[in-house]
Amino acid sequence: MTQAIYQGFILSRQQYAANKYSRHSGITLCYWLSSDHGPIKVLVPNQQAVFFIPIKQRVLAVQLLLTHNINVEFKDVAIKHFSGEQCIACYFSSTQAFYQAKQLFENQPLENQITVYEGDVRHSDRFLMERFIRGGVWVTGDVTQQTGFIQINNAQLKAADSYTPRFKTLSLDVECSGEGVLFSVGLVGEGIDCVIMVGEPQHSEQTIYWCHDEIDLLNQLQTLLQRVDPDIIIGWNVIEFDFNVLNRRADALGVKLLLGRGNGPLQIREGHFTRLTLPGRCVIDGIDTLKNATYHFDSFSLANVSHKVLGEKKLIQSDNRLSEIVRQFNEDKLSLAAYNRQDCVLVNRIFAKLKLIEFAIVRTQLTGLELERMGGSVAAFTNLYLPLLHRSGYVAPNLGDHGLSFESPGGFVMESIPGLYKNVIVLDFKSLYPSIMQTFCIDPLGLIHGLEEPENAIAGFKDAVFSRTEHHLPNLIKKLASSRQHAKNTGQLMLSQAIKIIMNSLYGVLGSKGCRFYDPRLSSSITLRGHEIMQTTRQWIEELGYTVIYGDTDSTFVSLPDELAPDNCKEIGKQLAKAINEKWQQTIEQRFATQSYLEIEFETLYSPFFMPTIRGKTTGSKKRYVGQIQGKDKKELVFKGMETVRSDWTELAHEFQTELFTTLFQDNFNVEMLTPIIESYITRLYAGEFDDKLVYRKKLGQHLADYQKNIPPQVQAVKKYQVTHPEFVINKGQVVEYVYTHVGAELYANVQQNQADQKFDYAIYVEKQLKPIAQMILLPLKKDFNLSNKAQLQLL
Repeated sequence: MTQAIYQGFILSRQQYAANKYSRHSGITLCYWLSSDHGPIKVLVPNQQAVFFIPIKQRVLAVQLLLTHNINVEFKDVAIKHFSGEQCIACYFSSTQAFYQAKQLFENQPLENQITVYEGDVRHSDRFLMERFIRGGVWVTGDVTQQTGFIQINNAQLKAADSYTPRFKTLSLDVECSGEGVLFSVGLVGEGIDCVIMVGEPQHSEQTIYWCHDEIDLLNQLQTLLQRVDPDIIIGWNVIEFDFNVLNRRADALGVKLLLGRGNGPLQIREGHFTRLTLPGRCVIDGIDTLKNATYHFDSFSLANVSHKVLGEKKLIQSDNRLSEIVRQFNEDKLSLAAYNRQDCVLVNRIFAKLKLIEFAIVRTQLTGLELERMGGSVAAFTNLYLPLLHRSGYVAPNLGDHGLSFESPGGFVMESIPGLYKNVIVLDFKSLYPSIMQTFCIDPLGLIHGLEEPENAIAGFKDAVFSRTEHHLPNLIKKLASSRQHAKNTGQLMLSQAIKIIMNSLYGVLGSKGCRFYDPRLSSSITLRGHEIMQTTRQWIEELGYTVIYGDTDSTFVSLPDELAPDNCKEIGKQLAKAINEKWQQTIEQRFATQSYLEIEFETLYSPFFMPTIRGKTTGSKKRYVGQIQGKDKKELVFKGMETVRSDWTELAHEFQTELFTTLFQDNFNVEMLTPIIESYITRLYAGEFDDKLVYRKKLGQHLADYQKNIPPQVQAVKKYQVTHPEFVINKGQVVEYVYTHVGAELYANVQQNQADQKFDYAIYVEKQLKPIAQMILLPLKKDFNLSNKAQLQLL
């Protein structure tokens, strides 16, 4: 064995029972790395898992553990709970003893119950967390060369923050029956482009590995994966569906899936979410990654996302995709193979175009979470905060330790003044909630110290006070803000976006009852301070002679005189931002004797701008407006919360609303210009010109059988179709396309096939799609509106 130092990026993490991989006692941690030298397997032996208990409960804990023959080592550590109560560390040399003791302590009768702190932190995570290792790592130890990888025993690890890997990526997609019987598996990536399929060999232009049966398919899949040896496997719903199907089918057939490096087995544990372990590899799901990167789609299906992002469609367009897949497997295997392969290709192209792997990497580098761990804002916060808290001498609290029951309010939303405006500027606070936390030292530890020493604290809300000196979040936010600015200045857009997401999640985590650090005094001190800032900012702007027509969380909408040119409006926006920032700096220095990190900036000029009323009322709406901005080459409409950006409205409504607002925003607009547009749409609708734009698209929020009392139209359409087509299957989460005909809601595909028998109910589309949009525009204008008699009968 030799000694060497390697640099790598963590792909997977596991912890093993004593003596499974070495002669050492204790827990062995196993980390697989991607490196410039190829895969590296890192083993850290002789580890102990730890949780904490109040020191006053030590005697009872000893008695219980002795009675149940559970070995433990108690260590006095300088650590205490937020209540000030001293704690003691309980170290275990096996994970089995760790979980047995935790369960034993927590399941005692109330009078003998022992409080466990941090008992939910896996040691393989804690080991990295306490060393501030976030993806990149230096490792040294006893090095041996194994078949296909380097192994480092007795390893020592240290953070390597600057190391960025180049991963070998493979896209995987499974096709199967409704019962999970395997048909084929597509694999497309570096070094491979093929489909593995059950069936008799047929000639094909694409590479197909033909299999005798499912067992042969699973064995060939293992062989190919080991040969290609990817670092990362990507797919669409790949963990919840594809790997779950493979795992369940392998179990049913008695096949052990050795898909990991070093022939490591696939392991899946299902709970609140499916946790997949594949030694030496990482599995990243496209849907989860898109959501965590804050992409928004009306549907996250591969068909919809590939159409929106790539302009490409899946090869099977049928509403009943499963029945078509089954038909192709039985009658046209080559078409199914092409479909299977193309899904893999689409996933690869989406990941490449949107740089989703790069996003996953920088997210791990910032938070320390596993590459595949999506969601997990609470876990990310814990990863960042817990090591800092320990170094301050505190253990993390459990849920509800604060003992408070009141709710904290949400963000500030101002009453709007509806109407049509020529010039509206938007002033936006940059990262308002993080800057409030930084300015007013809002922090879990800061709250504890602030309550102990209120004379050296900044007042919050709901009796909260925050230490000026003993805290961590303000410094963490300052570091993140600086890193984001550097990323923006150097063109690192993905890093900038990842930092923005993490910064904005900090309030959400502190306001989540699922976070151990949740305390309503913390979240209230953030949101109520936001209310105060927004209301005061409005007052200052109006004192300067301008009218504020709306405000929402961190944005203030200001109406400027109609006669002003765009350049004058923008200059006023910049001057207002400068004046407001100066006022906040002075005010916070005077009131709180601290520095202001609040920064408002001129964000947008809308010209014109339309604020609607609440539907059917005269009062202004909230979170709904339309504005026009000057783009690079042309003017563009921006819709917020309107029908145009909502997936439950038809393409007809989208097109109608866009045309009305395009007309409304013309320089020479008068209200009579809307009359021919509305009449034209009604006439053309009844003439059948919009028949291909009348489709509603709504997702099934639950399984069909669960709809009993309130049955929405999309479910009515499906159930009606199943009466004559019992083979039609659709699952929770899938999108239903339906239309209204003279017999009610019908599946769109069925209407397409039976056009002679079905007629659209155009009156419903006038009532539910055209009328609400027209009235929304007309009411704030307070104008008389005259249509032809026929149009009036249809619309009003």
